Amino acid sequence: MPPRSVEKILVIKLSALGDFVLALAAMKKIRDAHKKAHITLLTTPPFAALAKSSPYFNAVWTDGRPETFGEWTALRQKLRAASFDRVYDLQTSGHSNRIFHLMRPNPPAWSGIAMGCSLPHRNTLRDSMHTLERQADQLMYAGIWPDAPTAPGSAPAPDLSWIWKTQPAERDVPGGVRPRPYVMFVPGGSSHRPEKWWPVDNYAELARILYARGYDIVIIGGVQETPMAHAIQRVAPRARDLTGRTDFARVAMLGAKAALAIGNDTGPLHLAAASGAPTLVLYSKASDPTLTAPRGNVKILQVERLSDLPVAKVAQAASSLLAQTAGAA
Repeated sequence: MPPRSVEKILVIKLSALGDFVLALAAMKKIRDAHKKAHITLLTTPPFAALAKSSPYFNAVWTDGRPETFGEWTALRQKLRAASFDRVYDLQTSGHSNRIFHLMRPNPPAWSGIAMGCSLPHRNTLRDSMHTLERQADQLMYAGIWPDAPTAPGSAPAPDLSWIWKTQPAERDVPGGVRPRPYVMFVPGGSSHRPEKWWPVDNYAELARILYARGYDIVIIGGVQETPMAHAIQRVAPRARDLTGRTDFARVAMLGAKAALAIGNDTGPLHLAAASGAPTLVLYSKASDPTLTAPRGNVKILQVERLSDLPVAKVAQAASSLLAQTAGAA
């Protein structure tokens, strides 16, 4: 434990991947505002490695979603023993509000929306703000970002440059032959939200079109998306299947070097966009891109039902983004 003279800060962000990636912008601002503090992140196991590799935290706790009475009791004892001076609740959910009440009767200074917290985010429009502006506004209310950019589209995107700054430089290709540029596909998503998936047959046809135009295809996702990768490979045999073989840092690295990333509204696409990849996101009416879309060089295609989105329209949008990137190079 750090000495008592060191300010002790807790940041809460539990899930999901896209939201976690967007919250990295606020996490950076918190670190900038508390440069000498000991900052702990309370999160869940999927995000531990990414958080530990970031420059924002001194400690990462992964027990942020207790379920049993014993787990809640253990978390309460752990929080009380830590004696935090301030908490930034970036989850702002019913669950994180319960964590606030665990710390009564004398909770630390708390930035969030829990009833009775000392640094409440009182903006009545918060639920209609994009995550980036909403969290910037929350930190303004907390007193650490007085000039926070809160107009729509004004808050900075998360910076993932820390992931690859320490990576070794690429070696020259033997014989001077440069590899083909590649497009990253993210064709999956949450299993309980199939309405947010563009049909895999459409991805397969798009892969065939882009490969014919000179681009390799790299398919990203979890092991549960491997059958989708195989379906794409049946139409575009040279597409590379990396499903189940990439951690979050690797996805960001691949995104940083991709000519383009295309996918559904899902977490890995947020990583690709934050890493700098020109990104094309396919939305149905099941979610609102004005609230949670990735930010950067991002184009949104939204239709009522993704099954009605034609391959030709996606291919045209992809070609436009690729041409813009080539022109800016």
